[in-house]
Amino acid sequence: MPLANFMASGVLRLGKKLGPILWQFPPRLRFDPVLFSSFIEMLPKDTDEAAHLARRHDDRVNGRDWLRTEEKRPLRHAFEIRNESFVNPDFIELLRKHKIGLVCADTVEWPLLMDVTADFVYCRLHGSEELYVSGYDDEALKVWAVRIDDWAHGREPTKANRVLEPLKQPQRGRDVYVYFDNDVKVRAPADAQRLNECLGLTPQKETVAPTKHVRRHRREIPKSRPQHRSA
Repeated sequence: MPLANFMASGVLRLGKKLGPILWQFPPRLRFDPVLFSSFIEMLPKDTDEAAHLARRHDDRVNGRDWLRTEEKRPLRHAFEIRNESFVNPDFIELLRKHKIGLVCADTVEWPLLMDVTADFVYCRLHGSEELYVSGYDDEALKVWAVRIDDWAHGREPTKANRVLEPLKQPQRGRDVYVYFDNDVKVRAPADAQRLNECLGLTPQKETVAPTKHVRRHRREIPKSRPQHRSA
């Protein structure tokens, strides 16, 4: 079973570092409500369910399987679509029903949708002018920074491509995951760093153990705030 093999392949070994699981669908795949409803029902909702599913793996992962979890934690799933047939209210309603994130994918070729369908937002910035190649100038990064800040604080961006109107609910902070995949020209790391700067974020520094050449300094603990994540 492919899904069991995937869950047994080491996913659970990430422990607390495991974030949303990204499911990418090929451009030729059209929206089929029956097919997608069935697939969603198969997805584990937490790490215990994932471990149980992983035990059904076949011999292709023997010797490198990981079938246990340290504690029960909810799992997040995100769908990245690449076919215009998914620009469909029924698809958005299906994701909302099951609290699955719709990937906000900035690309040249595929639909760019910003419907919030879960308690988190998952963005993939592939390059809006040339897929996997073009970078993001300062103005473009500022636009994304405003969107990310809105999502993180429970708001909705004023200008956004949506299939359905946003749900009216009390504002709550959301986790926002942002990944740059415009790596052909090695632009992704620099763009991610500049986006962090636009958001007023700085990389967390690891504490260095003191030696005879290094003195220990006190670190200020930042105030808690909604999480932005970029990579």
